[in-house]
Amino acid sequence: MLTSFLKRLATAIPSLIGVIIVTFLLTRVLPGDTAAYFAGPAASAEAIEEIRVKLGLDKSLPEQFVDYVGGLVSGDLGMSLTTGQPVVKDIVERLPASAELTLLGLFVAIAIAVPLGILAAVRQGSWVDHLCRIVATAGVSLPVFFTGLLLVYVFYYQLGWAPAPLGRLDVFAVAPDPITGFLLIDTLLVGDGETFLAALAQLAVPAATLGIFALAPITRITRASMLSVLSSEFVRTARASGLSPYKVVVAYAFRNAMLPVVTTLGMVFSFLLGANVLVEKVFAWPGIGSYAVEALIASDYAPVQGFVLAMAILYVLLNLLIDLLYGIIDPRVRIEG
Repeated sequence: MLTSFLKRLATAIPSLIGVIIVTFLLTRVLPGDTAAYFAGPAASAEAIEEIRVKLGLDKSLPEQFVDYVGGLVSGDLGMSLTTGQPVVKDIVERLPASAELTLLGLFVAIAIAVPLGILAAVRQGSWVDHLCRIVATAGVSLPVFFTGLLLVYVFYYQLGWAPAPLGRLDVFAVAPDPITGFLLIDTLLVGDGETFLAALAQLAVPAATLGIFALAPITRITRASMLSVLSSEFVRTARASGLSPYKVVVAYAFRNAMLPVVTTLGMVFSFLLGANVLVEKVFAWPGIGSYAVEALIASDYAPVQGFVLAMAILYVLLNLLIDLLYGIIDPRVRIEG
């Protein structure tokens, strides 16, 4: 198993090399002059040139790429001109906020979409099935930023149930010292129930926004996969043997329908990482997505490259996890690399 895992990990290296090359070239062809931006509108040509030399932007592209790769090898992603801090430090500080939001949004989507998809397949043509189609249609039709603004309007402005959409924690709450970076986990570890509830309330609406965005694909693939399995001969045999409907559907049919659902969950998680960028801007969430957008607007190359590289590594690790889950769900599946 370990050998297969390492082989699978080795196949991801060319993908990461490709990501590094493409990201470097894309950030260099973007419009805008980084040196002129940070020198300010009143800066002289000499001052702009001095900043350009200091940033290494006066070198040729191959020389800049060699410097960049050399920094990556030593774990240096460069300095952010926007925050004045190393990019690695910025990513370490902000990535847990994005991961916490994304994981909770995915959990909300799974908790609703999987049971709904199973019920829609078992009771085909019923009101549950029609509800499943409505949810899927609404999920793919509504842009994620529009859903976020709509939920803020209803739950904050109209009903007053949600706190102001301004970051991870209410202004009157005090965050504990970071342990994992996940506020919900850290507050539980230090036994601070009041701050835990404040963080959960702050997280609820943005997580619901991501959850609604992810509902449609999970619901549809669960329904389609269950319909295919429920028409199989082994399911008919199980029913004819007198097994309870619950056991037939959950223990036999759903387990055999899980492989496409797990594959879809991996893809949806990747989509949610991208959708995070918009959700974080709507809710002033201090995550890595908003960090990358602000750096992109300022033509600050190093944070953008660090963001893309971090997302690529997460995606590779996620695919490895899915491959491992395949073997657990269905022992006939073996990781061959």
